[in-house]
Amino acid sequence: MGKNVNLESIFNWAFGVLLVAIGVLNLLLVHPVPGIAYFLLACIYLPPASFLLRKWFDFTVPLLLKILFGLVILLFTLGVSDLGDMLDKW
Repeated sequence: MGKNVNLESIFNWAFGVLLVAIGVLNLLLVHPVPGIAYFLLACIYLPPASFLLRKWFDFTVPLLLKILFGLVILLFTLGVSDLGDMLDKW
């Protein structure tokens, strides 16, 4: 258990799981294309996928950019997408 938990890893796991959940909802309720897009966006946040991106492509996304990108994704999901409209009507 020698792994230490920091704020960045908590943010990455939480937002990655949130994107996967939004992807599942889009996949089931709206259309498969946005659902798959959210699954691919979750790869930026989930630590195992982020580790593979760093290992294979030597590419990392800074935390500040992840936070800004996360806010844009969240605002888009709740404001513009069909899923946001469905949640408002529910």
